[in-house]
Amino acid sequence: MQYDQIDARILEVVQKNNRLTSEALGELVGLSATGCQRRLKRLRSERIIEADVSIISPRAVGRPIQMLVLVTLERERSDIIDKFKKAIKSSVEVVNGFYVTGEADFVLYVTARTMEEYEQFTRVFFYENSDIKGFKTMVIMDRVKASFAIPIEVATSD
Repeated sequence: MQYDQIDARILEVVQKNNRLTSEALGELVGLSATGCQRRLKRLRSERIIEADVSIISPRAVGRPIQMLVLVTLERERSDIIDKFKKAIKSSVEVVNGFYVTGEADFVLYVTARTMEEYEQFTRVFFYENSDIKGFKTMVIMDRVKASFAIPIEVATSD
């Protein structure tokens, strides 16, 4: 997956605002609208751009309770890990899930309408899963930054 300086500039801009018209994007990166469309299509087909999403306020949609949950599996076997990854992907309460190194095996970002709803989620998602050794919940008091922006660099040719 190669990208050049113009692709890098496109990636920087669309990470901040993916609703720009091709014309506006072209003006910002010094390319025609058609050129921008062609490059965006390639960046998406090569999965450099994985998704075009909007960041939603959990509070505004009635899910003000947010948690980070550290999950430890009973055993680290590939079938157990794959099964838990599948459960994460199918859960609407889990907004983000990460398979990590360290003391926990997974870190989950979970939202709920109420603490009672989260408790019910834990009963089904964690306690009924015999592959889970334990979990620790950290309630988010304030979402300081919400972004998926990645620093974009272009390899320089020597």
